[in-house]
Amino acid sequence: MILDDLKTLVEIESPTDDLAACVKVIEAAASIAQRVHGKAARVVTEEGRPVFWFGADKPEIILLAHLDTVWPHGSYQPLWSLENDVIRGPGCFDMKAGFIQALYAMKDLPHDRIALIATSDEETGSATSKAMIQRLAKEAKAVLVLEATLDGKVKTGRKGTSMYQIAVHGRAAHAGLEPEKGINATVEMAHLVKAIIELESSSKGTTVVPTKLLSGTTTNTVPALATLDIDARSFEMAELERVDSAIRNLKPIHPEARIEITGGINRPPLEERSTMALYERFEKVVASLGRAPIGHAKVGGASDGNFAAAAGAPTLDGLGAVGAGAHALNEWVQASSVQDRADLLHAFLKDLLAHD
Repeated sequence: MILDDLKTLVEIESPTDDLAACVKVIEAAASIAQRVHGKAARVVTEEGRPVFWFGADKPEIILLAHLDTVWPHGSYQPLWSLENDVIRGPGCFDMKAGFIQALYAMKDLPHDRIALIATSDEETGSATSKAMIQRLAKEAKAVLVLEATLDGKVKTGRKGTSMYQIAVHGRAAHAGLEPEKGINATVEMAHLVKAIIELESSSKGTTVVPTKLLSGTTTNTVPALATLDIDARSFEMAELERVDSAIRNLKPIHPEARIEITGGINRPPLEERSTMALYERFEKVVASLGRAPIGHAKVGGASDGNFAAAAGAPTLDGLGAVGAGAHALNEWVQASSVQDRADLLHAFLKDLLAHD
């Protein structure tokens, strides 16, 4: 039955930017919760977007998930396949399997102390759900994030993220007749790109990556406008702040060119000081079941666990699906691990409830 429920959610395509689709998948998740637990889940609204909520109003333990995906409608086909213990489908690994595991892990546990909360805007930065996550995390004893594992390992560290767009405003002119009368936004941006990539620090694991670049209008016109998106990440908040300051102090070469900068630090890092105590306790539960250690890892991708940890909550991430291929056409989940990981999470939740 657990795989049937996962199939139901995966077959409901839910790209973040399609609000109606996100409402549909959240409502489907609520119906599944009603059948599995015999209790109603709520579909609440946070700044106009749907949120799944099952359990306590003021939870001591938060199971945190999201049900939006990066996949536009029709971009992943077929929507579901199961063959040789491999599940494929859009969002199966990131992270609908994790949600289903959490829902089943709550069986026979006191729902007045735990809540499973699933948002619908995580893949685009959690703009509408960030404040809610931080508010709840401040009062929680533990936040367990059902993002996918890394080769089966849980995640005890994540980079923080910053997102920027730089617009260079120049002046158009005829590229053949009088280019000297223009201010070439492409040339200005080229100087900025060189300065931006020099902000990286390999020793600290800080990346600063120029990504989407747009410039100009026609081949015979000096470009009057160029825009550049930047993705910056680091395990250290001080590094994100260093990069932020440097980007905001970029200057044009041409005295009449103008630079406009939008964006900033989006998610703070998930640091090991917020995760290791829960991880060590998790491994003790694993050992008590006679199982080999699960292991842990630090990863470059961010999640809503970053917000929870920054709000002060002990946090453990990567408790979700075993598989690989997040955001890629080879996205897959190990079918036999879905119930197994739900059972392991159930044991961990029992331990947390018994000793808090």
